[in-house]
Amino acid sequence: MEKQNHSVVAEFILLGLTESHELQIFFFFFFSIIYIAILLSNLIIILVVKLDPQLQSPMYFLLVNLSFIDMSLASFATPKMIGDLISENKAISYEGCMAQIFFLHLLGGSEMMLLVAMAIDRLIAICKPLHYKNIMSHRICIRLALFSWTTGFVHSVSQIVFIVTLPFCGPNVVDSFFCDLPQVIKLACTDTYVLDLLVIAFSGLLSLFCFIFLFISYSIILITVHHHSSGGYSKAMSTLSAHITVVVLFFGPCLFIYIWPFSHVFIDKIFSVFYTIFTPFLNPIIYSFRNKDMKKAIIKIKTKNVSSRSAF
Repeated sequence: MEKQNHSVVAEFILLGLTESHELQIFFFFFFSIIYIAILLSNLIIILVVKLDPQLQSPMYFLLVNLSFIDMSLASFATPKMIGDLISENKAISYEGCMAQIFFLHLLGGSEMMLLVAMAIDRLIAICKPLHYKNIMSHRICIRLALFSWTTGFVHSVSQIVFIVTLPFCGPNVVDSFFCDLPQVIKLACTDTYVLDLLVIAFSGLLSLFCFIFLFISYSIILITVHHHSSGGYSKAMSTLSAHITVVVLFFGPCLFIYIWPFSHVFIDKIFSVFYTIFTPFLNPIIYSFRNKDMKKAIIKIKTKNVSSRSAF
């Protein structure tokens, strides 16, 4: 009898974004378009970087990894959310719920560390330009990418290992569009005060550490450019403002959800949409499609395709 934990609750009910039928229909079409755009835009980035020899640099190698993570981050819950908007059955199995929690923290933790790796790349490129190629070798880039994924995996395991041992014996309604860890913990049939503190310690402090590191890194980059180039500050500001925008959009919601002591379900849902859907949607626009080298590469590939078709 002591080993009963989740035998009573076999599934969870996701309430989704709204109960309004009109809004559900609107969100169905809106998020379907956004999700398709996320997949297409990130796939374009990956293909263009792989096909263009001039984009074989550390920055674009890390960007390809970011695009892959963004596609995955948008896919762990969004397809189910879109389906639930037009479905009466909004249930998710216990195993499916645990899988959502695992992949959210795996991908979220990996993206945090990858953004740190991208900041390190830009920091070395601007502060140590003569040693950049030696420092940011292909082997170092692979190590940075592996370290990002390893950090995400360790972070995810540290979260899931606690929740799978919790007893769920009655309440099973999650007021979100996916199995959000703080929401699921509240449903456990036991005192979760200590577990709540552990979630804050692992998720909140990781987010805070990465955010502070990124803030310091980009501040150093701006100061360095300002001192070494009279006209370079405005150019660097326009480039780095895009990076900083992504950092704020991604880390802002994470810090609010896991560190802010007061919680409101509606606001939590908005922030969850931001870092699981809108950030993967905006990243390709901010990081790539505003980039001159990326634009040239896309035009070059288009021109080659047109030329090859006309030849036939």
